[in-house]
Amino acid sequence: MLNTKKIISTIILAGKKTLEVYVKEDHNVSYKNDDSPLTQADRESNRIIINELSKTEIPVLSEEGRNIPFSERKTWDKFWMIDPLDGTKEFINRNGEFTINIALIEGGKPAAGFVYVPCTDELYIGILRPELFSEYDENVALKSNNASIGLNFQKIPNILRDQIVVMGSRSHMNEETTGFINNLKKKHPEMVFESRGSSLKICALAEGTAHYYPRFAPTMEWDTAAAHAVLLAAGGRIVQKESGDEMVYNKENLLNPHFLAVGPGVHG
Repeated sequence: MLNTKKIISTIILAGKKTLEVYVKEDHNVSYKNDDSPLTQADRESNRIIINELSKTEIPVLSEEGRNIPFSERKTWDKFWMIDPLDGTKEFINRNGEFTINIALIEGGKPAAGFVYVPCTDELYIGILRPELFSEYDENVALKSNNASIGLNFQKIPNILRDQIVVMGSRSHMNEETTGFINNLKKKHPEMVFESRGSSLKICALAEGTAHYYPRFAPTMEWDTAAAHAVLLAAGGRIVQKESGDEMVYNKENLLNPHFLAVGPGVHG
């Protein structure tokens, strides 16, 4: 059985370490082969999480250790997928909208997800395979607003916003996304668009403060896996734009297809 409390304490510890770097003048930024930034916080968070998850004897796939060949990965029934700092650009720009993401994937599907927001101390949890964990006997979607000082979780969605809200990123707006938003606005003239960083867009759907998140631009599996579990546990879903099928994980190519995320009770 997996110890949920230990996973929670680990993700919070990783978050505190990122905040130590966050307040410094120099984030010690380097750049990877795809020109995406990598900070000291990414590296420290990655080290803390992998050190703990390796004790579970379940394989770990991290954004910062992604060169594991598919010939090895395809034999995994279960594995941890982590993004030690989702929203590195938001981190560098100091807007606070970055998260620490831990997902458990089983058979290509999210089995559990943990998303921690260090700057606000919010923690989202989605459990879809409760029999694997010591604390749960049913599927749950939970949120704590003060995770590091007391885990007073509330079930989500706990807010049902009537006005249609579309989440997105202004920096990744393109013709397809604009077309989707314009078509939706014809049906819902009062619709509003809100921009938020990293996995917070998907978590907003899970808690009921938003309804749609069209992502018709590149993302990687570790960008979505943890928040996907939270959204699924809350009653929402993430479907592939072309096929309409639920998004899957541990593909040979770890690039996600374009997708549409919808909140609980929302029809895509």
